[in-house]
Amino acid sequence: MGREPDVSAVKRTFELILLAITAVLWLPLLLLLAGVVWLGMGRPVLFRQVRAGRLGQPFELIKFRTMRPGPGNDDERLTPFGRRLRATSLDELPQLLNVLRGDMALVGPRPLPLRYVPRYTPEQARRLEVRPGITGWAQVNGRNALSWPERFKLDVWYIEHQSLWLDLRILLLTVLKVLRREGIAGEGEATMGEFLG
Repeated sequence: MGREPDVSAVKRTFELILLAITAVLWLPLLLLLAGVVWLGMGRPVLFRQVRAGRLGQPFELIKFRTMRPGPGNDDERLTPFGRRLRATSLDELPQLLNVLRGDMALVGPRPLPLRYVPRYTPEQARRLEVRPGITGWAQVNGRNALSWPERFKLDVWYIEHQSLWLDLRILLLTVLKVLRREGIAGEGEATMGEFLG
């Protein structure tokens, strides 16, 4: 499906080299934040959820926990510390382990819950042609402030134009977006509203 076979080997090699070179930065930060989350919110430190990977295959996504367990909507369950963690996007840092395992890429459409897969139109389902990413074209063009149709359109655009140079551009733009804290939540939402199809 799509162009993934043409670029996947180069992209995978690039990711592993980049993660190896930068491990001296992200690995200590990962361990430090795990300790801070444990002290501030207790256990479990990680939030785990089954998401749809390439070709819709399920995998377990990991993030730092930012919400209290129990009933209530996201806004009610999101802790002040969790809100700060999300504002800096540092809650996503454990997904580097998903990249190392091969479940995710550094760049690609964001992985969404498995229950969304049957709701996609054939065009929207094209986002499953590649490994999902920690960041992507939709993230640097609006992130969670986008509507679902806008987001999926940008995901498909990425699939049709993917290249190593585009990935590098997206990674650089991601750093700028994180520093500016843009598009963290959808309008009137603590995170992103449910996709209903």
